[in-house]
Amino acid sequence: MNRKIICMALLCLITAHYCIAQQVYFPKINAGDSLALAKEMPHLADEVLSKYKRQGDQRADLDNLFRLQILAGKYGGAIETIASLRDISKAGDPQYSYLLYSQYELYAKAKIDQAASGKAFADVYRGLFRNLFNPLDDKAALHIASSFFAPNGIPGLQSNFDKSLAGAQKKDSLDMNTAIGLCKDYMVLQVFREIQPLSRPLIREDDARRYIVQDSILIKTRDGAEISAIVVRPKGVTKPLPVILQFTIYTGAIYDITRDDAARGYIGMIAFTRGKRFSPNEIVPYEHDGDDCYDVIEWITKQSWSDGRVGMYGGSYNGFTQWAAAKHLHPALKTIVPAASAAPGLDVPMMNNVFESFVFPWIYYVTNTKFLDVTDYNNTARWDSVNAKYYTQGKAYNRLDSLTGRGANKIFQSWVARPSYDKYWQNMIPYQQNFAQINIPVLTTTGYYDGGQVGALYYYREHLKYNKNANHYLIIGPFSHYGSQGFISIPDPDPVIAGYQIDPVANIHIHEIIFQWFDYILKGGKKPDILKDKVNYEVMGSNEWLHKPSLAKMNNDTLRFYLSNQQSGDHYLLDSQNPSKKEFLTETVDFSERKTSNTFYHADTIIYNKLDKSNGLVFTSEPVKKSLTINGCFLGEIKAAINKKDFDYNINLYEQTPDGKYFYLSYFMGRASYAADHSVRKLLQPGQITTIPFINSYFTSRKISAGSRIVIVLSINKSQDNQVNYGTGKDVSTETVKDAGEPLQVKWYNDSYIEVPVWR
Repeated sequence: MNRKIICMALLCLITAHYCIAQQVYFPKINAGDSLALAKEMPHLADEVLSKYKRQGDQRADLDNLFRLQILAGKYGGAIETIASLRDISKAGDPQYSYLLYSQYELYAKAKIDQAASGKAFADVYRGLFRNLFNPLDDKAALHIASSFFAPNGIPGLQSNFDKSLAGAQKKDSLDMNTAIGLCKDYMVLQVFREIQPLSRPLIREDDARRYIVQDSILIKTRDGAEISAIVVRPKGVTKPLPVILQFTIYTGAIYDITRDDAARGYIGMIAFTRGKRFSPNEIVPYEHDGDDCYDVIEWITKQSWSDGRVGMYGGSYNGFTQWAAAKHLHPALKTIVPAASAAPGLDVPMMNNVFESFVFPWIYYVTNTKFLDVTDYNNTARWDSVNAKYYTQGKAYNRLDSLTGRGANKIFQSWVARPSYDKYWQNMIPYQQNFAQINIPVLTTTGYYDGGQVGALYYYREHLKYNKNANHYLIIGPFSHYGSQGFISIPDPDPVIAGYQIDPVANIHIHEIIFQWFDYILKGGKKPDILKDKVNYEVMGSNEWLHKPSLAKMNNDTLRFYLSNQQSGDHYLLDSQNPSKKEFLTETVDFSERKTSNTFYHADTIIYNKLDKSNGLVFTSEPVKKSLTINGCFLGEIKAAINKKDFDYNINLYEQTPDGKYFYLSYFMGRASYAADHSVRKLLQPGQITTIPFINSYFTSRKISAGSRIVIVLSINKSQDNQVNYGTGKDVSTETVKDAGEPLQVKWYNDSYIEVPVWR
């Protein structure tokens, strides 16, 4: 029967509207009673199938349907439903839609063949797996290989199901949404329990006929350390090839990276920070990666399979290592493609000289073992408890490690001892004139909601500042930290970020663009189509990519708003007119009081129905008369007088749309005493008006409609998520609640202003 006819027939079995009120009975079952679950869950799936109503989204309907069918044992129906899903997916993925949900299709086919032949499931599955993979080319095989493994492992799937079951057991009957969710979680758990142990050796078997893998290489550095590395070469290729290298501290799911390179006609290589994997040395993040990467590239040039050219890519820490390598530029390094690049000392572990606590558990994550301590890192309750103790007990920030019960942490202590951007940090990455020597082509990717954006744009701006002829391209859009990196497992940006659905045109294939770039630089291929100019950005709300020769050319005007003390309801006016009389607003913050906090930055939300105005002072502009586009980073000058010697502050920028909602655009957090120079602290004089410039906010681009307002929230940083600056002038990491003294009093003067870059 034709797949489209089958699809229509299936959808005709369900009514036109989804009725959430329907209930299905499900008995109370202990999560550990696997026999009872194995008996009752298929019955539940069968009952849900009999009552399932259309939800309106064809893809979601078919996705629910095949999973319910598999759990109910209706394997033939599940195979047909998967075929229908592939049909409607062709437009979005013409290359690989025919492989969509292959793991579930193979499972269903194996169950059918097992019943028909009487053979063991494992034997049937192995045969079907080989029949699927043998005809595939390297890229197609790699495309689906990871789908046969649970992203967070079987324990992760078990945890998901246990949570669903616990929620379902609170009532005697389940609504349809709850029942469907429970069935889907159980089905996925059971499928991967059976196929994952079988798939792992089969993938290795398939790889062995495609690639030559050296996974236990140790490379000596000039100072005697050893770097652990993996090399994957395509079989049957006798000529030397360019090498695609990632240098990373992350020793997690690494084989897909190198196999992907080899499948695309390169030598794939990944090397690890000294001390990681098989390296016998001490693990020290950031400090040695630049020098060590140079030595790894030198080793590459001496291998018979290398043609002497190396390209690097990767994001976050892996983006940092590329810039660290560029600081010590080896002649064989021909291009880098850094994404969401960390800039130690500038955006991690501190942002504008304020230490951020989210980095703290990361230290243990990457140093507890030679690999990664995922269990410890994912224990969010533990880390939240540590942060809460620091805040509520008013401990010194440099005692954060002691609150874990593990004693002093050498790496953490070395960081907090260096609150200025000094030689320690400067030596890790290119600094000032170092950028002038970086003449290789560079492609940077980052996002408006990428936590690594500040670092990525630091490298971009400084490269262009010190090397006027830098061949450096930028792609930036409404992407998150992970979505901007183009992982092989996450090749595209998140379609929905913190509740905001990105424009369709923004959903680009970043991973493919990365390799188009490598083909362009290393193989003489075509430049990626999206790179129509040096700066390539998507304007949120316009569904359009624009292209400019520089960041400066993105704007043809600037909106300046003053922080007026003129009150209107529960907010103040963000005034376009320079005040005729110097006045101020007063804000008081008691650092000894720990029941509340002042930080107003929530990266998990972009669109707000209302703002929590108790967290700071809210300033709102008059409505914008004509539509315009905000492009770039807002900046400004704060004029303030305080009764202490220092303070940390936040500024959040929003668009208030005509319907009254708030769209989060950008954010700045900084320490007043470092406003003029990240490297030198200059304390404020109590009672004296001080000009505090700020420039290092998050970059954004959004079309602002007529009738919208520009809104900022100005607040003093007082939160368990960051250092608390008590304002004594001492090293902030050593201050405790005993240093709080009298409450901080800030006079915000009305000639303070922000500037918003726009295109009219």
